[in-house]
Amino acid sequence: MEGSEIRRSVIGGDAQVRWRQIVASSAIAVCVGLSFVHAQSGPTVEVNGGTIRGAWTANGGAVFKGVPYAQPPVGDLRWREPLPVRQWTGVRDATRFGAICPQQPSATVPSAAEISSEDCLFLNVWSPEWPITATRPVLLWIPGGGNINGGTSEARHDGEHLARRGVVVVTINYRLGSFGFFSHPALTRESPHKASGNQGLLDQVAALEWVRANIGRFGGDTNAITLAGVSAGAIDISALMTSPLTQNKFRRAIMQSGASRNPISGPLSLSDAEQRGASHAATWGVSPDASLPQLRAVPASQILKAQPVRPVVHLNVTVDGYVVTQAPDEVFAHGAQHKVPIIMGSAARDFTPGAAPPTGLESLIEQAYGPLASRGRPLYAANDPMYGSAEVQWATDTSFRCPAHMQLGQHVAAGNAAFAYEFARLPVPEIQPGGNIHGLDGGYVFGTFAERAQGTKLRPMHFTPADATLSDVMQQYWINFVKTGDPNGSGVPAWAAFRDPARAYLQFVETGPVAKDGLRRAQCDLYIENMNRVSRSR
Repeated sequence: MEGSEIRRSVIGGDAQVRWRQIVASSAIAVCVGLSFVHAQSGPTVEVNGGTIRGAWTANGGAVFKGVPYAQPPVGDLRWREPLPVRQWTGVRDATRFGAICPQQPSATVPSAAEISSEDCLFLNVWSPEWPITATRPVLLWIPGGGNINGGTSEARHDGEHLARRGVVVVTINYRLGSFGFFSHPALTRESPHKASGNQGLLDQVAALEWVRANIGRFGGDTNAITLAGVSAGAIDISALMTSPLTQNKFRRAIMQSGASRNPISGPLSLSDAEQRGASHAATWGVSPDASLPQLRAVPASQILKAQPVRPVVHLNVTVDGYVVTQAPDEVFAHGAQHKVPIIMGSAARDFTPGAAPPTGLESLIEQAYGPLASRGRPLYAANDPMYGSAEVQWATDTSFRCPAHMQLGQHVAAGNAAFAYEFARLPVPEIQPGGNIHGLDGGYVFGTFAERAQGTKLRPMHFTPADATLSDVMQQYWINFVKTGDPNGSGVPAWAAFRDPARAYLQFVETGPVAKDGLRRAQCDLYIENMNRVSRSR
């Protein structure tokens, strides 16, 4: 039983004691008591589709889990654009998480086979108070996992801690891998938009639309929605920041360890994605000319069995002309992204999750930097106590750190506010070779850092009281930003906005936040110069 379940049981037990005392007092008190018990049976609210009943949180708020935001994408709806939920009768239970989307077992979700289903388009809502007395800003969380793993039923994504600070928290599932980022010529022909391949992004758009339509009933402000995510969730938010489908539909964005330049590959053109998708479908045991009904009849387990492990180049964002009309990094380069304030950052040792540090570093530098390689090699000649081996430094610089700082600079150049950070809580026990702490900061933001490894195959980590203090201050910054678009506020050290040439950032270390400038300046200057060189040669 989770901690929140235990707390609710305790509260329920107290209510029963009070009820028995009331019954003993008088018949009038019985009536009052009956009304009280009915109120304590769970908070209810009307949403698109019908009535849902959630549960109380320990601090007087409410949580609603497993709320459908679209029809189940099963049968003939597999790979289609999500459709609005259908009406149900009676009161739908919303006290348990819904199924996560189909995926293979992973280090963070080893029980994926037991808790996943194609019927997975659910979200969860935490309200800081119930009944509602005020309108509050909204944090909409998009989890990571390489767009191939993950879900919001993991303990580290529990929104109760953040909700206590006066915001409404929403976490969502979305289709993954072969179900959520699958292009095929037949799907493109079927689509009224002549597009395919971004089903997972369309789910995120549908969840955003659901929030805009319903969140006021939970005390949320539709004019103060912040999109936030880590890893693939952050990469997806960069795509959503360039999509015509989300224009003027959210106010702010937080991207943790994920930039518009995908560390696995750039987005594919629709034709390339279709070709790779068709080749992928051929591994499902169907004929090369299989029809869509035949493809949709293939069991999910068979599709998952044929799905390769990461990196999965062809199961990623596609420039489909509908959801994504241009490569997101190109949109940011031209300053045409949505004009919203952002927080963006990465971890000190932060490279493609699930991967070992790269080998053959000199060859990698030569291949990536070409005529600039002679300037790159000396920058990766030694180990660093903060940033790890030369290989780990290279992987982090080119996958997360420098792409984020390039994107931050582009966003500011377009006239937008931006704040940069580095999560540098070191040392921690190595999660994998090189001490990869990719995504660990998400647990500090949610206040669930100590639950990172519970129920997973990750190595246990030993946290100190300093971790609780660090988590508290990170939550304060994030909540300030969700409320105002600026992380600064009373009780926390000043966080300077990101601007060239200083490139101010806040470094989160065990002893607290430290204001700094020019994170890995030489390495990121060279990375940005090289990316501009490559862009000019296209």
